[in-house]
Amino acid sequence: MTKADIVNEISKSTGIEKLVVQRTVEAFMDSVKDSLVDGKNVYLRGFGSFIVKKRAEKTARNISKNTTIIIPAHNIPAFKPAKTFVSQVKDQVK
Repeated sequence: MTKADIVNEISKSTGIEKLVVQRTVEAFMDSVKDSLVDGKNVYLRGFGSFIVKKRAEKTARNISKNTTIIIPAHNIPAFKPAKTFVSQVKDQVK
């Protein structure tokens, strides 16, 4: 499902114009991105959490040059689904 599909679904189910729904969806995504960039997690009860994970420094190998490199500690965005959401997906049988 793409962003356009999400906009179409919301527009159909609510009767709101697609342009308004698209702006709302994009504003939501911008808010989530801005929060994560600021180091703040976003919690959506019953859906999941958008969190910032901290990756520790580690040693890796460049196999083409046969050298070791150090990957510095860094943050990455991640999504952790809520338990109810996970159970709904697990219970789905096709």
